[in-house]
Amino acid sequence: MSRGGEMVYIPDDSDFSSFREQCESAEGWHCRYNKAGVTVWSQGQEESCTVQKIKTRISCKDVSAETLYDVLHDTHYRKKWDSHMIETYDIGRLTVNADVGYYSWKCPSPLKNRDFVTLRSWLPLGNDYIILNYSVKHPKYPPRKDFVRAVSLQTGYLIKANGTGACVLYYLTQVDPRGSLPKWVVNRVSQFVAPKAMKKIYKAGLKYPEWKRRHDPGYKPWVYPEQNTLPSLSLAELSVQHADSLEHIDETGLSEEHLSNSDHEA
Repeated sequence: MSRGGEMVYIPDDSDFSSFREQCESAEGWHCRYNKAGVTVWSQGQEESCTVQKIKTRISCKDVSAETLYDVLHDTHYRKKWDSHMIETYDIGRLTVNADVGYYSWKCPSPLKNRDFVTLRSWLPLGNDYIILNYSVKHPKYPPRKDFVRAVSLQTGYLIKANGTGACVLYYLTQVDPRGSLPKWVVNRVSQFVAPKAMKKIYKAGLKYPEWKRRHDPGYKPWVYPEQNTLPSLSLAELSVQHADSLEHIDETGLSEEHLSNSDHEA
């Protein structure tokens, strides 16, 4: 997403439009999983499978597009439903619809845990919504010794209203995990990890209205920018996070047999 790769920029209408087209297009995508209302596709050569694109779709009945948009923005609520998350926080705001944030997550043992610093931008489109991110460097948040700093080339959500009180969620991601991963990991992402993650978001959407009623119900800075108290950042403070400047680790020799039971849950 970084337009030539050198300049940090805030996505514009053409970027959001292009992302939406990728989500809705079937061309060039290979279906890897289709069960219980969840579909997963991949795009990319097998030789470079660690940075292939993954696209996932789930139909969410009884959850409105607006509610799911709130769920994906609400970092306080994320701690309730995202069991793979280790830590997440907002670093600063760029505009009323763009900020920079940090996220770290637990990878299936014996893989090393990963983290990101990303520029995130969002756009309401009538009854539909798009949230995008890509990796950036911030001088105060360098790579840490206890994590592998991964790179989001492009990651995002398209939430499409589907009648009254229902929606369809697309999740599209292209991430460089900064490691040579064993093939079983790549297969697990499409067969287990991605479907499970989508089902978690759907369940989180079902429970969110009740949770939000009890936790600062009027506070939604992603909807009401005047509520945003984050420090202002300028693009000049950031640079594009290039994958080749980060440590690359080889985990190809790790065996699937060492996975813990919780990692086998579908």
